[in-house]
Amino acid sequence: MKMKLTEKIKSLALLIGILAVGLGCSDKLNEPQLNNNFAGGTDFTKTEDMVLSIIGVYEAFQSRGWEQPLLIAVRGDDVNAGGLGDQQDFAETDLFNYNKDYWMYNSLWQNMYVDVITAHTAMEQIGRYQELADADGQALGDQYLAEAKVLRSIMLFHISQVWGGVFIPTSSETSELFDLETVPTQDEVMQHISNQMDEAIPFLPNLRPNERTDIPGGVTVHTAWAIKALANQELENYQVVADACAQIINSNRFSLFPDFYELFKTPGKLSDEVILDMQYSDFGQGEGDREGHLYAPYGPQGWTPAVDGASSGWGFFEPSMKFIKFMLDRGETVRLETSVLFTDRGITELQTDPNYATLPAFVSNTTRDGDVINDYARALFASGKHYLPSNQLITGRTAYGSNKNFNIVRYAEILLMYAEALAQGATSSSISADDAVNLVRSRAGMPALSGVSLDQILDEKFAELSMEWGKRYFDMVRLGRTDELSYDGRNFTADKAFLPYPQAQVDQFPILEDN
Repeated sequence: MKMKLTEKIKSLALLIGILAVGLGCSDKLNEPQLNNNFAGGTDFTKTEDMVLSIIGVYEAFQSRGWEQPLLIAVRGDDVNAGGLGDQQDFAETDLFNYNKDYWMYNSLWQNMYVDVITAHTAMEQIGRYQELADADGQALGDQYLAEAKVLRSIMLFHISQVWGGVFIPTSSETSELFDLETVPTQDEVMQHISNQMDEAIPFLPNLRPNERTDIPGGVTVHTAWAIKALANQELENYQVVADACAQIINSNRFSLFPDFYELFKTPGKLSDEVILDMQYSDFGQGEGDREGHLYAPYGPQGWTPAVDGASSGWGFFEPSMKFIKFMLDRGETVRLETSVLFTDRGITELQTDPNYATLPAFVSNTTRDGDVINDYARALFASGKHYLPSNQLITGRTAYGSNKNFNIVRYAEILLMYAEALAQGATSSSISADDAVNLVRSRAGMPALSGVSLDQILDEKFAELSMEWGKRYFDMVRLGRTDELSYDGRNFTADKAFLPYPQAQVDQFPILEDN
C-alpha cells in the first residue's frame, strides 16, 4: 500500500526540528531564521536523508491556519462571511471595510512568509547535500529544489493576490528585505513566479501527483505548468496561459473525477483530477496522531449528523444567495447540491422570491448522506465544498471535516483557464474551447455548448470554482467586472481590490507605507 505524504511526515522525527524554525505563530518576519541550526547535526554525506528537507517544505506549505484560506476567499460574490459577533472585522472585510490592525491580516501575511522562508532554508540545506552527493544525488537534489520552488511560488501567488505588491525573498536571510528601496509590484511578483516555474519544470517528474510513490500527491511538472498558467492569467498573458494549460491537457494524464459530489470528499482524495492540494490524514485510526486542517469555520453551527457525536462547525462561511439563484437559473443540479448546505430558514428565505417558490427536490436541509443541517443564527447556508459527511469520518474521529484534503488546483480549472485564454485571443493546436468547457459541463450533467463566449466561460468558472480560494473574486478584479462584486448592499470600488498591509508589518517595514 502506498504511504500518504502525511504518513511519511509522521515517520520523520527530524522534521520536528525543521518545523521549530518556521512555524510558530509568535515568529516575526524580521527575526532571523535559525538557518545555521536548521540542519542541527545533520550529516550531509547521507544523501538519503535529503528527503527530510523537502518534506519539511511540504509540512510548512500544509500548515495553513484556519483563517488563511478563509480570508483569501471571502470577498467574492459567491460567498458571504457568516454573522460573526466575535470576528466582526472578518465580516467587515467581506463588505470591503478593511481594518489594517485586524489580526487575520497579519496572520496571513506573517505565516505565509514564514513558510516561504522555510522553503528557502530547506533549499539551502539541499544545496549542502548536493555538494557532497554523487551524480544521482545531485539530480535528486535538483528535483527537490524544483519542488520547493513550486510550493514557495503558490504561497507567494496567494500573498500577491491579496496585497498586490509584496516582497520576493531570495534566501533565508530576511534581513535583505530591510535593504529594499521599492516593493515589487504584483506584475513583477507574477512574472517572478512564472520564471521560477520555467526553472523548475525541467527537473520535475512527468507524472500526476497521485502517481508519485516517493511522496504521494507531491508536486509534479504539471503542478508547475498550472502555477505558470495562474501567474500569467493574472498578467493577462493569455497565450502563455493557453500554452501552459495545453501542456497539461496534452499529457493525457488527467481526467475529471466522475462524481462531482464525491470529488470534495474521501473518494476524491488524490484523484486523477488533483493537480495540487493540501493533504491531511487520520492515518486510518480513530485516535492518536493526525494531520489535519481546521474545517470548523466552514461548517454549519448546528446540525444533526447521521453519525452521533460528529462535531458541527462555526458558521463563518456562507454561499451567497446570489450564487444560489445563479445556479438555479442555470438548471444546475449536482454542482449546486455539492456547493451548498441548505437550512430550512435559508430555503424559506429563498422562496420569498416568487421566482424560486418551487425548488428542486435536492434543495433540502438533509444531505444525501443523511446529515441534517439545522437552522442557526450566523448564516442561512454553509459551504458544501468544505463538508465531509459524518458517515465518512473514521470511527473515533469527531472533528468537523477530519481526514479531508484541501483542493487548491484541479484539472477542471485548467480546462476553464485554457478556454478563457482562447476566448481572450490565444491560439492552440490542442482541444477547442468548446471541448474544454463541455468536458466540465458534461460531468455536471449540463448540456453541451457551441461557440462558447467569454461570458459563458466566466459563468462556467462561477459555477465550477465558487467557494474555492477566492477564484471568483480575483477573476472579477482581473477582468474589471467589479460591478458583480457590488451586491446585497456591498459597494466595491477599485481602491478596495487589495487589502491594506497589516499595520504590524508596516511598523517593521516602513517601505510598505509608501506603496
